[in-house]
Amino acid sequence: MYLHLIGFSASLLVYLPAFVAASPLRSGTLYFGHSSQHNQTPPKKGPISLPFHRHSRRVLAREDSNGDIVGGSVGLGDSADLFYTVAITIGNSTVPLNLDTGSSDLWAFTTDCITPQCQKTSGTPYDTRSFRPSGGSVRLQYGDSQTGTHASGPVGRDSVTLAGLTLDDQPLAAVNDTDNSAVTNGASGIFGLGFPAQSFVQAATIAAEIQNRSSGTDTFILETGHSGPLVSRLIEADMIDEPLFAVTLQRDTIDVSGQGQVTIGTLPEGIDNSSITWVPVRLYSAADGGVSPPAFALTEVYPLRWEVELDAVFLDGVRLADSTQQATGIQQPTLSALIDTGNSLIRGPTDVVSIILRTVSPAFAADSTAQPTLPCTAAHTLAFQIGGTLFPVDPRDFLSQATAGDAVDCVADNVVGTDPPARGALFSWNLGDPFLKSVAVVFYYGNLTHPSVDPPRMGFVSLVPKDAGELLDDTVEDAQKDGGNFESTVDVAPTSSSLIFETDATSSTASSTSIRTTATSTKWPSKPPSRTSWLSSSSTLTSTSTTSTTYTTPSKTYAAPWQIMTASTSQTYRGGSSSSPSSSSSSSSSSSSSSSSSSSSSPSSCHMPNNGPWYAHLLFKDPGAACARSPLFRMWVCSLCGCCGDAPRH
Repeated sequence: MYLHLIGFSASLLVYLPAFVAASPLRSGTLYFGHSSQHNQTPPKKGPISLPFHRHSRRVLAREDSNGDIVGGSVGLGDSADLFYTVAITIGNSTVPLNLDTGSSDLWAFTTDCITPQCQKTSGTPYDTRSFRPSGGSVRLQYGDSQTGTHASGPVGRDSVTLAGLTLDDQPLAAVNDTDNSAVTNGASGIFGLGFPAQSFVQAATIAAEIQNRSSGTDTFILETGHSGPLVSRLIEADMIDEPLFAVTLQRDTIDVSGQGQVTIGTLPEGIDNSSITWVPVRLYSAADGGVSPPAFALTEVYPLRWEVELDAVFLDGVRLADSTQQATGIQQPTLSALIDTGNSLIRGPTDVVSIILRTVSPAFAADSTAQPTLPCTAAHTLAFQIGGTLFPVDPRDFLSQATAGDAVDCVADNVVGTDPPARGALFSWNLGDPFLKSVAVVFYYGNLTHPSVDPPRMGFVSLVPKDAGELLDDTVEDAQKDGGNFESTVDVAPTSSSLIFETDATSSTASSTSIRTTATSTKWPSKPPSRTSWLSSSSTLTSTSTTSTTYTTPSKTYAAPWQIMTASTSQTYRGGSSSSPSSSSSSSSSSSSSSSSSSSSSPSSCHMPNNGPWYAHLLFKDPGAACARSPLFRMWVCSLCGCCGDAPRH
């Protein structure tokens, strides 16, 4: 789901940075996927390798009787392959929230919401007795020009637990007004997994809570560790092993199969780094609608969305013509796709989508207002070439049942048209759940304050079997024997989760882990660990049982958080505008607390072990950049060896 318009009210103005174009990343290794039968287009950029730097130090805050915690995993709820949910505990409430990589904010509706959607939903409202209001509010709007819903309410803080990992004082919105389809379909809200730059809750929280600060980007970026989205805060506090999460989606219609899961901090079991095609995440310049770089990192360019370049799009092995649909108000960008778990469809340029539907459906070819019907046994393959590798959509996910009791004629309604690229939303394609049921995706944040040090990337692994066409035939045959009804089920979002542990074993990847059952959640302290010891290690996976609730739908974000903060007024801005709304707002503070310093003492004064974490080597190479990583990291660095130059010591 992607945000369309956003606004919030608070007592102060906050600007956020505009992002700038990314420097090319080194080409690396590995192609993986179904490419042998297709005439592939040469990739625009070669695939890249992702050097995992296994953390070999023992983090005291992660210690557990079973070992050192490196991450967690939890299963997903699924309602008819339209809404995927994850169970999250907020304060005293365990609620199902739509898993959404297309947005960045966490919200749940409360008993104060009296819209028809809130009154009729089967979702559980968030109990606000533990909610601590920050004093601001937020209004979120989801959808493209053809769809649109909203969610609004006060921002504040509460403890939040996901996949057994708990953080206190997590910012969120306690929504008291929404018509969002997540709530309509039984969820309690949305869990956004996007980048901090797209977090309007973070912007509203900072505006409400920090009274003496600059109006630039510095505060917003430096406050990510304290006021940012949940996974970003786990990363900044170094509470997970790697700055990533991975998603696989189950199939609950047509042919029930697969396992839905989100894994945080490490690769999921069974997926090895060598099998992943890695590509860089698109970075956004200020002109593109991204954030301006902060004063402490003027040359940095930041990511806005989980968006990657596409080499080409294929249908049944034939490359589709490029879209002639013109971008709105900007120069035509390169072809790219948003990877969006909150979108139940595949959305693309209207002219290309029309070509696809005319090709697969004689009925649509004869009448473009007709349903794009086709034989249920028609095993068409829509494939997206990413980083030189073709990633097909499983034929079982390309079509749907048109009429109950009819397993002869189906409909290709999982591919629809959408808006052209615009400022703040440069993508032409939005690859939602039909794509994600066919591909395991790893979302790697990299370095949140200095992306050039460790750039954001995405990894893809095809899950489509070579005999997918035959499996479709078998599925249709079974449905015809069952009165024309395809398989269908509903998965409730599991409430138990798995903690992933480091052990002293000799293996080095999560794919070789052992499994232990636990129901424990881990709570991190609010302060960083003190001096730590260093160990060589690998991972051990823990797993648990299941139980709870489900669901939400697609959307598009144009306006950015830093463009919307204004004093005592709730404003909403539409994307596509070249001027920043912040020009009409006022800032109430002049003091800037940029606590990241570029100066440093001699690196030779820092004696870091050779097997320390990646940032130990960054510290040795560039203490100023290392100290600027985050306030929490700076505090830990200074306590370890005092190599922060002019940075504040703690």
